[in-house]
Amino acid sequence: MSTFDLTIRGGTIATASDVFHADIGIRDGRIVQIGERLDGDGPVIDATGKYVLPGGIDSHVHISQPSGDGIVMADDFESGTRSAIFGGNTTIMPFCLQEKGRPMREALSAYHALAEGNCYTDVSFHLIVSDPTDSLLGQELPALAADGYASMKVFMTYEGLRLNDAEILKTLDVARSTGATVMVHCENEDAIRFLIARHEAAGDVAPRAHAATRPVAVEREATHRALTLAEIADVPIVIVHVSNGEAMEEISRARARGLKVVGETCPQYLMLTADDLDGMDWEGAKFVCSPPPRDKAAQADCWRGIETGVFDLFSSDHCPFRYEDERGKLNTRGRQSFRHIPNGIPGVETRLPILFSEGVMKGRIDLPRFVALSATNHAKTYGLYPQKGTIAIGADADLAIWDPGLTRTIRHADLHDGADYSPYEGIEVTGWPTTVILGGHVMIRDGELLGRKGQGLYRPARTRPAPSL
Repeated sequence: MSTFDLTIRGGTIATASDVFHADIGIRDGRIVQIGERLDGDGPVIDATGKYVLPGGIDSHVHISQPSGDGIVMADDFESGTRSAIFGGNTTIMPFCLQEKGRPMREALSAYHALAEGNCYTDVSFHLIVSDPTDSLLGQELPALAADGYASMKVFMTYEGLRLNDAEILKTLDVARSTGATVMVHCENEDAIRFLIARHEAAGDVAPRAHAATRPVAVEREATHRALTLAEIADVPIVIVHVSNGEAMEEISRARARGLKVVGETCPQYLMLTADDLDGMDWEGAKFVCSPPPRDKAAQADCWRGIETGVFDLFSSDHCPFRYEDERGKLNTRGRQSFRHIPNGIPGVETRLPILFSEGVMKGRIDLPRFVALSATNHAKTYGLYPQKGTIAIGADADLAIWDPGLTRTIRHADLHDGADYSPYEGIEVTGWPTTVILGGHVMIRDGELLGRKGQGLYRPARTRPAPSL
């Protein structure tokens, strides 16, 4: 008889490549044995009739991030990771924002302090580059990449955050030399500002105008430009939160030219449309995010991207603000114009149930594709694989046990984030993670929280091998 800290018996296991029936033996936080009829003397979880999957990795999450004067995000590390673990996630990757004039190391120290002792999931940090000074590019970023901060995000929109093409090229060049990974938010800020001025002149300032001032063309153009800059810098690139078929075509063309591109989409582009921003009494503010949801044809295109491999990652872009709050969506200026409504929606807890229900249960994708989109590809893209994102001997025992027959209606009252609404309120989903295990510790059992905050730890990431010159 083997000694296991925990044995999972009778389940159907899925990885990104296989589906099979087996038991899993866990010891010291790792998977140590996979086989039939494992005989251990520790606690046992009966997973008969259920799927045993790698814990989800949500690599695009915003929590406890500075959001402008008087605006406060709805989630801190405690509430954000609690919501994530209930949604079947065992690792999330939030963003440490470099504020202008502040060293990145200083921002990281403050961000780590917010996370320390407060997490229900493991976390690993991306860096947001907003002030690409010579010292940041020449000294800080290379040293930070070596220390396990292996990914960074740049913006082509939002005044105060966006970088110009020269700054993006310099940042991409640092990524090339260090093996770091660059994520790009692709929208043309100058075109957006032109359209905003036109709408304001016409008095069109309701939330629906947010979608109208960020049309497909501004995302398509910026996607093309970002891919061109990556081609010039000769570096792989991640295009995040893609919302439509035209931007997808830019990714496919770049790949055909030989560029390594990782594509990402999100639940809002499968489940919402621009019409949702046209709600009565400013209700549309709940759905303001960037890029905005598009139309039914764009939804179909994004599903095609999920099915055919244009998209490698399915992330939530969880960026929560409370709706009924002076520090959230309905702040004083936000009540008067879409321009001042904080961009972002909650979704870390509902990401995986939506993809499972709409994808697996409706026959659009199979279980291995679900695992790849929800966990494995995230770990591979951002330097956490094979410790994370798979079920294999030696991997962290981060697991989610799914009941494929459990049907639930999404209600914010049943969720665990710090927001006061869900953009997916009332959607019925089939399949939900009922037991979630982090590093061998049972955090959720039959839908009940057993784990403690602080059991989730910070995990450094690994860079890609830097190319030889």
